Amino acid sequence: MRAFLLAASALIGLAAPALAQRPGPAATDQKVEARLAGHAILPAFTMAVPPADAPRDALVSGKFTTAARRDQPGSIPGTTGPAPTGRPTGIALPFIGQPVQGFSGIKPVTGDAGAYWVLTDNGFGNKRNSGDALLMFHRLRPDFATGQVAVEQTVFLSDPDRRIPFRIAHEATAERYLTGADFDPESIQPIPGDGGFWIGEEFGPFLIRVDMQGRVRQVVETRLDGTVLRSPDHPSLSVGATPVAGADFRVRRSGGFEGMAMLPDGSRLWALLEQPLFVSGTDRAEGEFLRMLEFDTAKGDWTGRSLKFRLTPGAVAIGDFNMIDDRRALVIERDNGEGDASLACGGERNPPACFSSPAKVKRISLIDLGAVDADGFVAKLAHIDLLDIRDAEGLSRGNGDRAADIPRDRFTFPFITIENVAAVDGEHIIVGNDNNLPFSAGRHLARADNNELILLHVPELLRAR
Repeated sequence: MRAFLLAASALIGLAAPALAQRPGPAATDQKVEARLAGHAILPAFTMAVPPADAPRDALVSGKFTTAARRDQPGSIPGTTGPAPTGRPTGIALPFIGQPVQGFSGIKPVTGDAGAYWVLTDNGFGNKRNSGDALLMFHRLRPDFATGQVAVEQTVFLSDPDRRIPFRIAHEATAERYLTGADFDPESIQPIPGDGGFWIGEEFGPFLIRVDMQGRVRQVVETRLDGTVLRSPDHPSLSVGATPVAGADFRVRRSGGFEGMAMLPDGSRLWALLEQPLFVSGTDRAEGEFLRMLEFDTAKGDWTGRSLKFRLTPGAVAIGDFNMIDDRRALVIERDNGEGDASLACGGERNPPACFSSPAKVKRISLIDLGAVDADGFVAKLAHIDLLDIRDAEGLSRGNGDRAADIPRDRFTFPFITIENVAAVDGEHIIVGNDNNLPFSAGRHLARADNNELILLHVPELLRAR
């Protein structure tokens, strides 16, 4: 979420000799074309009604997004950040109801073409301000012919059986609905056979297993090389708003499991950290790469195997991660910019009439977990540039604010957080943004971002090997 932005292995051993580490020349990470095949929009101001048995506190959300509590709905104007670079977004907090926003993780619904599971993340950006934001996931159906998105089902997360090993915000209630003060869910994988879902989380970071009703069944601590990995927001730690890395935590704040991919047979999860780890006992990153950890779903535990994902120059984090077969996967890479570079600030152009830090690196890479070099890095096969999408048929629902001389057939996806990607078929992928309501404005200079879903025709990307 924006508040944070501002302030192989068993796969290799299990599946077949073809997946083993192999010598030979490195694969070429070539850029291939992406063509817009559809564009659908869920309006930014889309609210869900809390469950009838949820605490009354959930009827109004966003009451704690300033230093002092504010109960009056609409009394806190949304902005992209403080002056002098912040811009108004036109939507104000608190909200009556729970915002259907912040999509962070997507997966097609098995057996129902055109429907997708999506996950709403922490709420308003951190543990302190999100105690009245209920955690939930949704079943969506985008209609690329009309450009509309239907929310067909919303499932709220809860812990009625007290499986969570620490105190939650609604500890004293019978239903124990979960909030953004408890977890920051960022990635979701349905368990084959209607067995519920695995959710990747950032505060711990944890893996969380829930049933189809959103009830917690298991919470798993993260381990790397036999040692528990923690972030400064882990419930066992108490650190300030600007922590200094040390022996207690190696995961960055907002650096937990942003992406999590599942093998087609459901036997393994690969959980991918959003940002580089700290070197133990220091505040120094261990490198320009991310850790990818393997989890055995049958045992409900880590296998001890890990791989490395090298970030593209200019990228600072990943946004999502999904397998397309038993060894290849899609990964979103991004910087922290938003907005079209043609309206970058400079000269006589100043905020709010410009983007102070426009988007420069927004791409989707295809990687091969079966091609791993001697240092443990997975191969990158090809990528598409989300700032250079061809729209020869004029299918976009609007490009937003940008210079007038930009070609009309060039479509961009210039959001600060793009956190949803999945294969649709052998030639198409679906991509979506996390709109951080009401704190992001990447499509327009002074208008809160909608939840956008785009269908991309990318046969060359999906065929790359």
